[in-house]
Parts: sequence; structure tokens; C-alpha cells
Amino acid sequence: MTSNIRNFSIIAHIDHGKSTLADRLLEDTQTIPLRMMREQMLDDMDLERERGITIKAKAVRMVYRNHVLNLIDTPGHVDFSYEVSRALAACEGALLVVDASQGVEAQTLANAHLAQRLGLCIIPVINKVDLPSADVAGTVAQIREILKIETPCLEVSAKEGRGIHEVLEAIVRDIPAPQGSPSSPVSTLIFDSVYDPYKGVVLYIKVVEGTVRSGQMLKMFSSGFAFRVDEVGHLTPSLKKGTELMAGDVGYLIGGIKEVHQVRVGDTLMEEGRPLPAALPGYREAQPVVFAGFYPMNPADYPALKMALEKLNLSDSSFSYQAESSQALGFGYRIGFLGLLHLDIVKERLEREFNLTLIATSPNVVYRVRTKKDGWMEVDSPAKFPHYGDIEEVEEPYVRVTIVLPVMYLNPVMNLLKERRGEHRRVETLSNQRMIVEHDVPLAEIILDFYDKLKSVSKGYASFDYEPQGTRLSDLVRGEILIHGEPVDAFSLVGHRSRMQSRVRALCEKLKELIPRQMFEVAIQGRVEGKIVARETLPAVRKDVLAKCYGGDITRKRKLLQKQKEGKKKMKSLGNVEIPQEAFMAVLKLSE
Repeated sequence: MTSNIRNFSIIAHIDHGKSTLADRLLEDTQTIPLRMMREQMLDDMDLERERGITIKAKAVRMVYRNHVLNLIDTPGHVDFSYEVSRALAACEGALLVVDASQGVEAQTLANAHLAQRLGLCIIPVINKVDLPSADVAGTVAQIREILKIETPCLEVSAKEGRGIHEVLEAIVRDIPAPQGSPSSPVSTLIFDSVYDPYKGVVLYIKVVEGTVRSGQMLKMFSSGFAFRVDEVGHLTPSLKKGTELMAGDVGYLIGGIKEVHQVRVGDTLMEEGRPLPAALPGYREAQPVVFAGFYPMNPADYPALKMALEKLNLSDSSFSYQAESSQALGFGYRIGFLGLLHLDIVKERLEREFNLTLIATSPNVVYRVRTKKDGWMEVDSPAKFPHYGDIEEVEEPYVRVTIVLPVMYLNPVMNLLKERRGEHRRVETLSNQRMIVEHDVPLAEIILDFYDKLKSVSKGYASFDYEPQGTRLSDLVRGEILIHGEPVDAFSLVGHRSRMQSRVRALCEKLKELIPRQMFEVAIQGRVEGKIVARETLPAVRKDVLAKCYGGDITRKRKLLQKQKEGKKKMKSLGNVEIPQEAFMAVLKLSE
């Protein structure tokens, strides 16, 4: 019966106690025996547990007072708002968790607006009321004024287990039941998938209409790929085999799918004999905003990297990848990410789960360039940037940055935004202590170290979120590094004209420290729009050829020195410079 089902999600700013609240709900409903409980129960990745963050949406089925509660847990970091949208599309309600000592933060704002746009029932939960610094009345006022949510706020302490019963009661009472009919044609949303080496692709689904059973023939709406259902069941959170999933149910489906490319998360499943006229709404595509090149340290690992990306892309479909090659680094892949933390997580997962050692090039964004010959084109790598003589104009992506901060840190934060070419939009006072600041900032200015700098100037109290605002015309140029007269594509940079010379100069100085001295003199040059704007000279390693001359005629010494000089000259014209791997990371550390 769909009237006894409640599908809900937990949304919050990072570190507001969302995973701890999920643990208490699992305990209170006795979904997991106490002897098997551990902290961050739904965070099963080592990376999630080490960093104390949720990276992937998880689903679990609980039973409370004859009601089935399907919880779809979501991440809190700004980079994973894609995961949040995917989870919310499968829900009818959401618990909005707010830290009583921190109040409404930037990501709280973004997630609440996302849930409101999808028309979900929002239950505000004020967590950490046991802390001495908790300001419950102030937090309630912020939820009313900023988020415009009038629903009564629940006061809980997830750490102590206080108020959990009231949360479960509110879920059953306030969140509406799903509206589907078990007898209608099958209409199912795929909200996640994982790869099992024995069972193939495991699809996590929400059945919107109809009933899914073993032996049924189902078809994907977008690709038309058809398969037979081998197994269905519930997530408890392990896979628990069942006989069928009815309208409103959340569970898993196994169909013997072995090819990773045959599944598209967010797709709609339907019966092969009863096709649907349209796909399910409420799901949005992930748009990669940050790009970086990944290359194996050992070129022989290229096939292993290809296989690893295919498998990882199945469980994390939010990154895109395509093969590319570099003169300096060999064969690799250019990968698109949702943000810098997402890049860091994917790199670490590839290295840990697939035993690879990778080099990542400096992250960059996608530029739109209009050339005299070909018109508008998209460029996702500085190495592919057209020649400066062919460029007519360049557009770069902008984002609207929303920062929630204490009033006392307004000046340093405004200065930071000005440094990053930010355009002021609005400043709003939330209370005597807190403010919201909105600026439009080029995406390239925030992907590298903006978050770290913001935390530094605000002593860790500011929080930020951003959303895309399209592209705008900018005065951008490419900077190149020439080593021994040859441009190295992995060191190319794209940035604003006003800063490019200083960035190229700093990179030349850094490379002089990192590249080992050769048997011949090496020039490290920086070039912007065809002009050399910086040069560092790496001196040659000099052997003392006069060591054996302990006396005698000076002409003998001169002959030896002349012979050495000619040898060095010949080596300089023929020699290649070996660049160590640390040098490729120098571009990332320019701002440090």
C-alpha cells in the first residue's frame, strides 16, 4: 500500500550533523542491530569516513509504526549539489538540518531552494541543541526570515539521541505518501547505480507507477536498451532480495547488465510492451565545470586507467571523460568535474580502488572563443587555445557566489572578492551578527583556492555556495612555458591579461627550483602572446676537467676547457630536458 510509504531525504550544510541524525534514525527504528552499528553508518567509503563528509547519495529502508520509511541520504558540500538533486527527485519530503550554533549557512540556503523548486514537504530540524553555544531562537528566526519556512521546527541532539522520536513522528505525519498506482504501466526512476563484479550493474530505483517483478522485460527510455529483471529487493542498507517493488517503493534491481555504457543514471525504466510517452521529470543533467588532465605515471598503465574510469563512471556518473595526449605526459584523459573537491575525490578513488599512480594537470574551466576562421568554439584545455592572432573575442563562465558570514569579517571578504574580479550584486543583513553577500565572479577565480582563502580571511566562519550564471566577455590570454626552446603544453595557462605576466614569471621561478640541472645550460622562458616576458637560466652541471692538471703549461688547460665548451654546445643542440613529476604540480601551487 502506497499510503504507508514515506520517501524522504536529509539535506544540510556540510558538518551540520546529517550523517549522525541518519545513524540515530537507523538505531531508533532498529533497522540495524546495535552490535553492528558504527558512526557514519551510511558512509561506507573509506574517503567519506576519513574526511567526515558524505560523497555519494545512499538509500536505506526503515520500518516505523507499520510505515515504510525510505531514506535517501545526500552529500552536503557545494560540489555535490548534483547528487542532492538526484536524491530529491526520488523523494516527497526532506528533513532540513540546521546547526543550532552555526545557523543558516550558504549550502543550507541552496539545498532548501532546490527542495522548494521540486515542491517537496520540508521539515526543519535544529540539531546540536545540547551545545553551550546553541542559539535555538535565533536559528528559528533565520529559518523563518531567510528560507520562508513556517513549519514548526524540531529541536534535536543527534549526538545524544534527543528528539529522534519526534522526527520520526513528523515524517509519518507531514510527508505525503507517493501517488502512484501498482496496476499502471511501469514508470521507474534510476537515481543511482553501482558495479558488482559478480552481478554486474546494480540499479537503485524508485518505482513511480506500476510494479517491477523478477522475469519482467524492461527498457531504458533514453537509449532503448532492453533487459530481463533477474532480481529485485530492498536496501536495508545491504541488498535484501524480495519478490517485487510496487509504486512508491525504493529499492534495487539487477538485470545482468555487464556493459557500463548501457546505463544512464536519471533515466526512466518502462515495460518493453507498454512504452511511456515521456520520461519522468525532476531530474537534471550534471554539468562539469572544472576540467583537468589525468595521466598515468607509468605509460603502460593507460589501459588500466581506461578501465578504471569506465567502472568509476558507473557509480559516479557526474564526471565526463575523453581521451587526449600530451607531448610531455603521453596518453591520458581530460576529465570534467563538478568542482575542485570532486576532482580531488575522483583522483583519490582512482588511485586507491584501482591501484593507479596518476598525474593531474592544473584545473581549468571551459572557455568560448570566437576565431576569425571558425567562429565560436569551446575550449576545455589551455593547450587547445587558438593562436592569439586568430582570436576575436573570448567568453568565460561566471558564477553567482553567495557567502554567509559574520558582520566583523565583511571587509576582508569584500577585498578577496575584489581581488578575484568579483562584481557586486547585493548585501543583506540577516541579524546583528550575520550577513549575506552576493557577487558574480569568474568561475576560474574560485576553482583553485578560493574556499581556502575565504576560510582564512573569515577565521573559518564564512560559508559559500555558487550557481552558474552563463558566460561573459573577458580579456583573456594564454601564457606558455618554453623549456630549452620547446613549449610544454602541460604548463600552459589561460587567465586575465592584467595578471598573466606575473603568473608566468612565478611559474618560471618555481620550475627553476624543481627541474634538476642538466649537463648543459637550460633556458626556462615564459611567453605571452608571442612575447617572451620572463626567463630563468638553469646553469649546467660542470665537471672539473682541470683536476688532473697540477702544473705545466697554461695552453694545455685552455685546450681542455675549449674541448669541454664544444662538447657542451653540441649537447645543448641535441639534448632533451627530463622534467620531474613535481614540476607538473607547480602550476597548482602558484598561489601558495
